[in-house]
Amino acid sequence: MAQHYLQEEHHMFRSALQKFLAKEAVPCYSQWEQERMIPRSFWRKMGNEGFLCPTVEEQYGGAGADWAYSVVIIQELERVGSSLIGIPLHSDIVVPYLVAYGTEEQKQRWLPGCVSGDIITAIAMTEPGAGSDLAGIRTTAVKQGDHYILNGQKTFITNGIQADLVLVACKTDPQAVPPHKGISLLLVERDAPGFSRGRKLDKIGLHAQDTAELIFEDCRVPAENLLGAEGQGFRYMMEKLQQERLVVAIAAQAAAEEMLRMTIEYTKNRQTFGQPVSKFQHNQFKIVEMATEVELGRAFLDQLIADHLGGEDIVTKVSMSKWWTTEMAKRVAAQCLQLHGGYGYMEEYEIARRYRDIPVSAVYAGSNEIMKLIIAKNLGL
Repeated sequence: MAQHYLQEEHHMFRSALQKFLAKEAVPCYSQWEQERMIPRSFWRKMGNEGFLCPTVEEQYGGAGADWAYSVVIIQELERVGSSLIGIPLHSDIVVPYLVAYGTEEQKQRWLPGCVSGDIITAIAMTEPGAGSDLAGIRTTAVKQGDHYILNGQKTFITNGIQADLVLVACKTDPQAVPPHKGISLLLVERDAPGFSRGRKLDKIGLHAQDTAELIFEDCRVPAENLLGAEGQGFRYMMEKLQQERLVVAIAAQAAAEEMLRMTIEYTKNRQTFGQPVSKFQHNQFKIVEMATEVELGRAFLDQLIADHLGGEDIVTKVSMSKWWTTEMAKRVAAQCLQLHGGYGYMEEYEIARRYRDIPVSAVYAGSNEIMKLIIAKNLGL
């Protein structure tokens, strides 16, 4: 499938990344799933090879590359396994906040470590009582002298256990009307007094991805760790959600392509009733239907990536792609497992893991129901 926004240098980069992942990730991935963690050593290896935060400017240790390099990285990581999603979250969701809204001091302090893999980041929006309704968060930060006193809990935080720097959405003005005008963003470091990790959450899938609860109890955060201006946090999050949701769509599309590929290969080789499973007309039709949906998803997604690279506002279409692509990937996972027969339910076959991993993509970065509400609003309904 041609991706017209990619040039020769992007394809060369992809080839180098594939070789790196074949050596450093593929042989270790099952062990990481069992250990429930991507080791920090892998993050540093990614950084050493220039595979973290490629769009960060050279003065901060990055390559100053265009976002198409990130697209390549997201796709290739997903082809290895969905538990690697914490790396694109770091490079393409959290770090762009620091790049866009950080002070020069903040950038010099943290960006080089983000690029090298010595600093792992997370973003803490969701709370036990507030998910898609970001205006309803209850975590507060009260200014006292040269510090903020942060109190609250966050949950479902990707990279939550290993994160060295957490971007925390909080209320600096709980009385603000409307409520979202009271939201600010604080950068909380791992050794901040009053900051602790709760449980490493036991998930259905994404087993190697560390997802955690974060707890702030009179946590002292230096005032200079405020990102941007007080009361502007909600606006910042809305500005960055287009790329976040595009990241999710890219990963879901790559997962669907990978599941289809492995299923076609399996059905060609698996014999039943004296012939390959792929020779039965019913199975051919199912594969054809999936292949068509995957192709449609790719065409739509590639156009959105090109538009995003061009700086266009594509919030409505990204919301369409995020919900449609993730639902499509769920359908593909279910059908591919069925075509594997009993073996599809066995842990030794990759489709079993893929079947577990893909459903959450319809939930995070804003549930698909929220995507439809955004689309409806932007259609003037």
